Amino acid sequence: MRILVLCTGNSCRSQMVHGWLVHLLGDSDEIRSAGLEPQGVHPLAIKVMSEAGVDISLFSSNHVKEYLNEDFDYVITVCDNAAENCPTFPKESTRLHWPFPDPAAATGTEEEIVAFFRTVRDEIKKKTTEWAATL
Repeated sequence: MRILVLCTGNSCRSQMVHGWLVHLLGDSDEIRSAGLEPQGVHPLAIKVMSEAGVDISLFSSNHVKEYLNEDFDYVITVCDNAAENCPTFPKESTRLHWPFPDPAAATGTEEEIVAFFRTVRDEIKKKTTEWAATL
């Protein structure tokens, strides 16, 4: 099964979904993530995922254009911008939209920002775990 997770910046939400899916589904599936405007993997996304036992430190932030000629069974958008601007792929894919708050937009003290990243991480874990159980 091939899965593409898409968001705007490919720095937090899509990286976390990607990490959880690899963790839950293993290496037998091909899971990719990309952004409409890649920003690099956010250090706090790496930190909070590591706390949960999922290593995304070697993930890269890729542009969706890199995958336009590939087939995916599922395309999962994790923000409204990505859902509205999701490109078409050669093979008809099942599209899923899982909007999550953007942790990169969090404000406050460092402690409050990290707490928000953890909250989003946990929401993503719940959603990906529930979905993976249906496959």
